[in-house]
Amino acid sequence: MGFFDLFRQPDINQGVEEYRAVPQAILLDVRTPEEYGGGHVPGSRNLPLQQIEKITAIAEKKETPLFVYCQSGARSRQAVSLLQRMGYENVNNIGGMAAYRGKVE
Repeated sequence: MGFFDLFRQPDINQGVEEYRAVPQAILLDVRTPEEYGGGHVPGSRNLPLQQIEKITAIAEKKETPLFVYCQSGARSRQAVSLLQRMGYENVNNIGGMAAYRGKVE
């Protein structure tokens, strides 16, 4: 990893493709319910960052692959950090909805 890789933002489009390739993975949208209702990646589950402690209702097992996104990538970065501190082992920040180019529900 080079110095400039530290500043590179995750690519949500690539992240969604990776999510689709991983069996039993969960795509987690940590935006508000209002933002989620305004359009989200098909198949995603909404769990606002402020309620991240309720993750066990969605992913009981700590090894469950989680792919996390928000609007810009900032809240998803926070969510990934919190989930890792809660013991989740396979958590990926895939960035923000603002850069998403796929189908929206």
